[in-house]
Amino acid sequence: MATVRRPGTYVCGVDAAMDVIGGKWKVLILWALAVRPCRFGELRREVPGITEKVLASHLRELETDGIVHREEYEEVPPRVEYSLTPRGVALNEALEPLGAWGREHVLGDAYRGGAGGGPAPGGRSATARRAREDHDVPLVAGGA
Repeated sequence: MATVRRPGTYVCGVDAAMDVIGGKWKVLILWALAVRPCRFGELRREVPGITEKVLASHLRELETDGIVHREEYEEVPPRVEYSLTPRGVALNEALEPLGAWGREHVLGDAYRGGAGGGPAPGGRSATARRAREDHDVPLVAGGA
């Protein structure tokens, strides 16, 4: 089901942006596509836990919003790749400080202890490496 936009009813810019990236998975899809264009199956592996149905739905919504570009190649078998548009790149850049805030204020020492140094695994950028490391650290530690 496609998201219905609320033009004219936004309270502020954050409200409008959240309408585009709202939900659990869209930001993770954007982080995965920041590294390189991906095929559907690659994206599914990069975003553990997402179902095919939800991934397909979110990709369609992000494409409609001008954030993601879908490229179909005339090959046998057919090949489709997803990439960020310039608008999507700008959105990822705007989200980077939010990720830094989460690492510092939510993940805290758990993140700093596992960040490590050295080159990015798999040729990923430092931003993508940080995003991947965030996936591997529980948001809430301990049990109180």
